[in-house]
Amino acid sequence: VQLQAYGGGLVQAGGSLRLSCAASGRIFSSYTVGWFRQAPGKEREFVAAISGSGGTYYADSVKGRFTISRANAKNTVYLQMNSLKPEDTAVYYCALRVTPLYSVKPEGYDYWGQGTQVTVSS
Repeated sequence: VQLQAYGGGLVQAGGSLRLSCAASGRIFSSYTVGWFRQAPGKEREFVAAISGSGGTYYADSVKGRFTISRANAKNTVYLQMNSLKPEDTAVYYCALRVTPLYSVKPEGYDYWGQGTQVTVSS
């Protein structure tokens, strides 16, 4: 399985971005895909996940602002990020967990994409 995350960029506070995570090499519709982020000097943290059954889960810090969704026919998961804040600045990673259940722990995921930089200016 290969994952590719893209869609990051520079945006002003209050703006929006949509990240995409494209998977290849395996049908992933039954599995959980998560988004994590890592800011300089900080540990990688959970952002959102979508389970194989379509259930969605969010970190409290992004709840109400971010929306995760998936297009199984395209083997792609999206992260729509609205009302962005400077503290959302980080490298964002997508990851795949080869079970239908979600996890908030990075070690619970089996495959990782390369990351895409999101920078929110104040």
